[in-house]
Order: sequence, then C-alpha cells, then structure tokens
Amino acid sequence: MKSSLLDLLVLLLDKISLVTNFKLFSMPERAQGDSHFQDTPFLKRGDLLEVHRTLFVHFGIYLGNNKVAHLMPDILTAISDDKCLIGKVVTNKRLILGVLAKVASIRVDTVQDFAYGGDIMVNHMDKSFKTKPLSSEEVAERAEKLLGSTSYSLLWDNCEHFVTYCRYGFPVSFQTDKFCETVKRIIRDQRSVLVSAASGLVLTLCLGLDPSTTLPCLFITFTLWMAS
Repeated sequence: MKSSLLDLLVLLLDKISLVTNFKLFSMPERAQGDSHFQDTPFLKRGDLLEVHRTLFVHFGIYLGNNKVAHLMPDILTAISDDKCLIGKVVTNKRLILGVLAKVASIRVDTVQDFAYGGDIMVNHMDKSFKTKPLSSEEVAERAEKLLGSTSYSLLWDNCEHFVTYCRYGFPVSFQTDKFCETVKRIIRDQRSVLVSAASGLVLTLCLGLDPSTTLPCLFITFTLWMAS
C-alpha cells in the first residue's frame, strides 16, 4: 500500500514537472552530443556555482576537471554501500525518500549534470557576505573532506548551507531566511486568523461538530491569534 502511494506521488510530481518545468524532483538524462557547458575554462577550483530553478536555487563547489561537489537528498546512502549504484544519477524515488528520511549525499558530478541544462552563476553570493571568501584551495578541500553520506534538512541543512560553509567558513541559507521571513509575515497578518477561522467553520458545517476536525481548527486559529 505504501509503495503504491509513493508511486502515485512520484507520478504526480513528474506530471507537474512536465507542465511547469519544475525540476526539483527530477534529474533528466542529457542527450548525447549535448554541448551545453562542455567547455568550462572560466571556472576555477573553489568557485561557488548557482543554478536557478523555478522555485529554488541549487548550489555546488567546483573542484576542477569539470567536477562539482554538491549536496543532494538520497535514500541510497542510508541503505546501501554500493558506490557504483550510489554514483548513478539520482532517481525521483531516491530523492523523495531522501527528503522524507532526512538523509543526503555530498557527491561529485560533472558540471553538465549539476546544471540540469540551466545557466550557471559563479561566485554570485560573494557580494552578500561582508567577510571575504576563503582561499580557493581551502574551499575545494573543505568540500572534498565532506564527500559522502550526511544528514539533511530542507530548511536547516541543505545544499546552500554546504557551500557557504565551504566558501565562507560558516553555514548560511538565504533561501531559508527568506522562507522563514515570509512565514512570519503570514503568521503576524491578522487576516490569517480570519482565514483559519472561516476554514474551520466551513469544515465544521460540512463534517459536523467532531473533535477530530473542530479541535485542530480551534487550536490553529488560537495559535495564529496569539502569534499575530
């Protein structure tokens, strides 16, 4: 049953990806002869690479020789020691289960596989930090020392934390900060209380006065009211 639900979830995410070009849960195989980012003379060892997605930015550290170290959720690192299997392109199921299980891998892929066909920005984050980045060699060495399985959190331990630790000496995620700031604004907006109360009232009218629906609605509304 669980397997069927997971297959349905993966299929749904794939369909959404096709419609919106949202590649969070997919790593499409590159066609033979694709020369996008084949030549990388402008990249230097220790560079911080960014690839923009529809809803997020993916980060990596360039190691030289067309190789990039980056952190990706991957369930296989927790259940297998087969390096050949783990080294293959991460599938949808591996990634989704990795996110849910909070396990990941800091792995090395080619620049082409890292980019997923997107445009790469180099060291764009430098202007956001007051401190200067570490030396290029130290940045790359930090990334290489961390290669292998690791813990994962969508908000608190993701690919951005990995690269900022390597390049600047401490882990930071501006995407997480922006998300948390947005959530804080929503919570502090008293209109959220009205929406929650209205939703609770509609559920009560539709499903009846049942503790399993009424109590959570009251709790959420009360929490939003106290936090606003």
